[in-house]
Amino acid sequence: MTEKINPEHQEEIHVVKPPVYLGIFLALLCLTALTTGISFIDLGVFNAVIALLIACFKASLVVLFFMHIHYSSRLLKMTVGAGLFTFGLLLVLTMSDYISRAWGRW
Repeated sequence: MTEKINPEHQEEIHVVKPPVYLGIFLALLCLTALTTGISFIDLGVFNAVIALLIACFKASLVVLFFMHIHYSSRLLKMTVGAGLFTFGLLLVLTMSDYISRAWGRW
């Protein structure tokens, strides 16, 4: 009996070349140096904002390349996006609750 294999159920193996990993590693090192350098500049309340933006960019590089999401199926990318959306929603709701409790004390 010959079984037909559904192409959606086949495992797709993607081999990433070492220069890609080296480039991502160097980018992460440069972004870490940038975060350290920015911390010595007084930007007021924007120090934390810029540091968090750089950290989010570094986290996205790690998720996309070291966790192979960049080469994965659209379903897995959508799952990661749904998780990020849920996390963002929880942050917005938590911060709105936190801000609303401090009336008159700002």
